[in-house]
Amino acid sequence: MSRSSPTAERAFVLGFDGVPWRLIDQWSEEGELPNFARMREEGAAGTLESTQPATTPLAWPSIATGVWPDKHGVYGFQNLSSDYTHEMYTSHDIEQPTLWEQVAPAHVGNVPMTYPAQEIDGTMVTGMMTPSTEKQYAHPPDLQDEIEARIPDYDISLDYPDYADRLDEFEVAVDEMLEKRRELMNLQMAEAGDDWRLFFFVFTAPDRFQHLIWDMDRLLAHYKKLDAVLGEVMEYTDEHDADLYVVSDHGFGPIEELVYVNTILEQDGYLFEQEDEGTRGALASLGISRDRITDALNRVGISEEKIVSTLPRSLVDTVAEQIPGDHALYDVDYDRTVAFVHGAGCLYVNDTERFEKGVVDPTQIPALKTELTDLLESATDDDGQQMLRALDGDELFPTDDEAPDLIVIGKGTYEARNALTDSVTGDTGTYDASHRKEGIVLCRGPSIDAGAELRGARVVDIAPTLLHGIGEPVPKNADGRVLFDAFDEDAIPASTKVERTGVSKEDRDGDVDDDFDDVEDRLKGLGYME
Repeated sequence: MSRSSPTAERAFVLGFDGVPWRLIDQWSEEGELPNFARMREEGAAGTLESTQPATTPLAWPSIATGVWPDKHGVYGFQNLSSDYTHEMYTSHDIEQPTLWEQVAPAHVGNVPMTYPAQEIDGTMVTGMMTPSTEKQYAHPPDLQDEIEARIPDYDISLDYPDYADRLDEFEVAVDEMLEKRRELMNLQMAEAGDDWRLFFFVFTAPDRFQHLIWDMDRLLAHYKKLDAVLGEVMEYTDEHDADLYVVSDHGFGPIEELVYVNTILEQDGYLFEQEDEGTRGALASLGISRDRITDALNRVGISEEKIVSTLPRSLVDTVAEQIPGDHALYDVDYDRTVAFVHGAGCLYVNDTERFEKGVVDPTQIPALKTELTDLLESATDDDGQQMLRALDGDELFPTDDEAPDLIVIGKGTYEARNALTDSVTGDTGTYDASHRKEGIVLCRGPSIDAGAELRGARVVDIAPTLLHGIGEPVPKNADGRVLFDAFDEDAIPASTKVERTGVSKEDRDGDVDDDFDDVEDRLKGLGYME
């Protein structure tokens, strides 16, 4: 690798969604992943601590902005309103400027939470949370025409429920998706030419693969494909004297049982379901329930996913509220409920200031959080092992009064879920594995120290380190720090004081009122939503 310049003026972020350090460490040491091994030998590497909870919609914005969720404003896939309704978060909701809003020209591809596409100086192809390729998902618009001409059947994601019992076909479909992403990256590289300072491209395939398949032989075969992609990007960054940052938003590990947190709250009198009165009562008295309706539809070839993806969301919501059965928060009686979990482990106290039907005086929230923490952390399995951890939202998200009150996560091989069921625990079904807190960070390039070990790196540290490494100022309100251990002692960033700057977010025009039914269907297929 050439070190012809004392520092880099460009940087490339290559994201691999959900890749854990343990597998990279093992397989690069064993010689199975030669390019990951080169990254470690010729650059700096270590674990990367994710957000709490360690999920895609929180972590990628933190990587791209250098701040925790209380500053960038995204706490999950759906935003919960005061009337208990929800809508999908979009790029308009990210309140902190991203790297591509601070460094130009920039080329951004398949990064989660970037829809709708921004009109940046460069190119953008939106990633996870894009409703479909029938929408405008690329900037400039003619780039989308080129994608559709050069990459036939390009799609944002897969319909995961379709593959629940067809894992061999799923593996093939993921490989095809990975290859199309690779073609997209090459297309954007060609579009960029030499006119770029930032490249930010994410491959979400490993996360999707690992949710349904946690088999080491099959995983290694997939990771070898990722290693080939990495080799291609290493060659590209060498040609452009750019620093390369390889990151994952979180790690991964096996799960063996699901824990339904709202069911615990219900059993202990903190959450109440609606009584079967009115329409619900009439349907219940006739023996009509969600399970009976979906079973009948399945017998004639109509799946619940098909209903959700075909009918208007407002109609689905209205019907779900009337039919007795397991609908997670549709079944909650908020006039009596003290606390509930929404999304990926976000627990909210149903207080009178935040919610329209709140029943808790805000002065009681601190004591209630302590009480709920004790309750949830006392939940144990048959062997007496703790199944859940509860983290204080005020400590995790100190600058946002609207943040969740607690974050509830599973311990070990337990996965926390929010559905209302008859039992506190349940089988994982088609899901083999899920998220862990430790991902990866590997750096290599003109500014980077060969063989350096990075300790204590967090997702919020990537943006400040990258900005400082290419001679750009770091936002004053950044939560992350510059990882000076990554830089070669002779490189300019190693001996330069961090310059700070004030930043402000550009206003977005209007709300995003797109139909996100297909997105919700895909998220349910991955277990991200109930």
